[in-house]
Amino acid sequence: MRVAFVSLYPEQRRSDGATRRTRRVAEHLAARGHDVVFLCSQWWDGELDAFEQNDVEYVAVSETTSARTFASKLPFALRRADPDVIHATNSPPSQVVAAKTAARVLRVPVVVDWWAARGDDSARMLGKAATSANHLLTPSRMVKTDVREHGAPEDAVTVVPESIDVDLVRESDVDNRADLVYARHLDEHANVESFLLALAELRDRDWRAAIIGDGPERDAAEQTAAELRIDDRVEFLGDLPPAEFVPILKGAHVFAQTATVEPFPRGLLWALAAGCVGIVEYQARSSAHELVENCERGVRVTNPQELADEVVAAAGHERASINEAFADFDHADVLQSYEQSYETERDDYGFF
Repeated sequence: MRVAFVSLYPEQRRSDGATRRTRRVAEHLAARGHDVVFLCSQWWDGELDAFEQNDVEYVAVSETTSARTFASKLPFALRRADPDVIHATNSPPSQVVAAKTAARVLRVPVVVDWWAARGDDSARMLGKAATSANHLLTPSRMVKTDVREHGAPEDAVTVVPESIDVDLVRESDVDNRADLVYARHLDEHANVESFLLALAELRDRDWRAAIIGDGPERDAAEQTAAELRIDDRVEFLGDLPPAEFVPILKGAHVFAQTATVEPFPRGLLWALAAGCVGIVEYQARSSAHELVENCERGVRVTNPQELADEVVAAAGHERASINEAFADFDHADVLQSYEQSYETERDDYGFF
């Protein structure tokens, strides 16, 4: 199948949850033998109009990240790409509307992978994007609710979660450097302070903690740990690739999820698969609680004191380094959901 990905921002230009998810799906589809072309703003140097990386052909629709310029040129680029299905990200929403314009001529479906709205996305255009798509995929039920509020019909939205390398979890060694772990990009939504406050409540107990991730709020988090007089027991490890952080998760007993905004908590998923007890601080704009619903080794809390109490209660769970209950989140299994969505929409499109 020839799949045309549409995203003004590729991960190589701006790395966030949405762009990382899109790149991962594109590369996994290419590895599975699909013909993948990625229409985006140019991120490579030189005068080449196209650039191949990891079997994905990137095509420059525009040189800049002007949403208006990208949308105006996109229909022509899609006609040249001649795909069987168009896979578009939801932001900026103008690219979805432009993709639909081309799709009518090409007689192919548009599948939109909806992560989150960005600050400059208008509600009116988001509504157009939600109703223009033939089908929409969301990483969580929380995001599905967002899409429904923008006008998408219930039967047009399917939840397709994030994925991980389950074999890596099974095969990795165990690194026992930390009992408690927090892992996420340390931005304004990280809310790592809740984790640190909970640790401070447990100052008189024996524990070691690790914080995995980097970002603009790291210095503030380190300062908070120092002010709480727990900095000698909290190790800030910075960004680590899966091959390095999975062993740490396998050696830990508890993973704390406290971020205030999270369309899908991939760090928590890695931790649960690695046998951690997941403690999730409920936040209105986070879907993390969805992963621990009906999960024996997971619990939801509402504040740092409750988080501290559940850390103590987690001692009632035996230590584990793998949880096969999360095996269905493997890359290969989740990728099948994308393929099935493409095939269903392509088959249905032939009736009209």
